[in-house]
Amino acid sequence: MSTTKPHKGCLLIAEPFLGDPNFERTVVFMCEHNERGSFGLVLNQPTNLSLNDVFSAPVATNFPLYLGGPVEQNTLHFIHRLSFVEDAIEVGEDLYWSGDYEQIVSLLNIGKITEQDIRFFIGYSGWSAGQLDGELKRNSWIVTDADAAFIFETPTEQFWREVLRRMGGEYRVKSHYPTDPRLN
Repeated sequence: MSTTKPHKGCLLIAEPFLGDPNFERTVVFMCEHNERGSFGLVLNQPTNLSLNDVFSAPVATNFPLYLGGPVEQNTLHFIHRLSFVEDAIEVGEDLYWSGDYEQIVSLLNIGKITEQDIRFFIGYSGWSAGQLDGELKRNSWIVTDADAAFIFETPTEQFWREVLRRMGGEYRVKSHYPTDPRLN
């Protein structure tokens, strides 16, 4: 079911013909949305990098890295469903953003975290005050609620299409739009 306003813990789904190569067919998880602006992480843009490519000390579990967005791609972010992680920020039901980095590394090294528990990102997606609202008025994004199981268990290559399909109705139809309508 689509909601009309973005909020912490929602998903932003790029319209099929958004026209911005940074966000083509992306789904962004919103970690923060307020009067000062918005911060989110693209869920479905894997990179060719893994944790050991960016961590200074090797980690026993070498999870893939995702491109969180075009801003500050030299920063590392993570979302997870580990309620016990210290300093984690609750951003939805069974969904957390950030937390104690050293605790995460320790849990990774002893095998207590799986890929169904956490996702790592380089960079992020950011909007200044009012910018996202303007994009929503231009129908650039579809807003819907996030579901932890869906986020962590849906294959990345199916994410954009699957979230629309699950919303049903007109969104299900949009999930079948070709990437380039001229090739239809």
